[in-house]
Amino acid sequence: MDLVLERIARLLEKLTEPPTLHAPDWSLARAWRLRPQPLRLEAIRHLSSLGFDGLKEIEPQKARFRANLSAFVQGKPANHVLLSGSRGTGKSSLVKAALNEWPELRLIELAKTDLGELNRLSELLASRPERFLVFCDDLSFSSEEVGYQALKSVLDGSAATPADNMLIVATSNRRHLMPEPIKDNLETAKHGGEIHPGEAIEEKISLSERFGLWISFYPFSQDEYLAIAATWLAQHGLTMDDRMRAEALVWALERGSRSGRVAQQFARHQAGQA
Repeated sequence: MDLVLERIARLLEKLTEPPTLHAPDWSLARAWRLRPQPLRLEAIRHLSSLGFDGLKEIEPQKARFRANLSAFVQGKPANHVLLSGSRGTGKSSLVKAALNEWPELRLIELAKTDLGELNRLSELLASRPERFLVFCDDLSFSSEEVGYQALKSVLDGSAATPADNMLIVATSNRRHLMPEPIKDNLETAKHGGEIHPGEAIEEKISLSERFGLWISFYPFSQDEYLAIAATWLAQHGLTMDDRMRAEALVWALERGSRSGRVAQQFARHQAGQA
């Protein structure tokens, strides 16, 4: 009986132990993806060839992002980055282009659900000579989610600071990463049991404020959209003539968006039909 109890105790101890994140063979790849079960870093072998020169109509955003990353790569002080704004305007593409700009950079992607592993990841990377971008794409939280607490702690708030060779970059369609109901701005209103609703607003905004660099993206005008479409068409050996211009506008109208992503999809469609 004692032996059975001892085995059960050992099993329970193993089940309650926090998972260990082991270092991969870093020579296998330049980009990695954090996987939760089992906890590991999985190599990303096929990377985008997109460079900064291929990103059009976002020159101010591109300049700010490059300047911050240049400082980081050189070991100088740099800020964690929040890229927010309209969908399909190049937020994620900036991160892909960064890997092609600086060969010494490494990328680690993680999902919102794995933000709780950031401290463990930071400890693993601290002893490495490379510079790491930790990338969380399309980040946002509902009012009920509490996962943002882990991100707040790593960005600024924990006694343990992030590794100096680790820079967090997140993209989001929300500037403050969380929904902001109108009722949150009604300081005197009674809702949700909050005696001080203004403090609830501060709690939500405090996460985005811990990113030192905010870069905002805006919807493209018609001319900007057409210029981006022309660039993508040129990569497929096609030219933006009057017929192509009219079709590009119809393509955007059908999708309800004049984004860079829509322009790229239009060019890919035209290349496939050529």
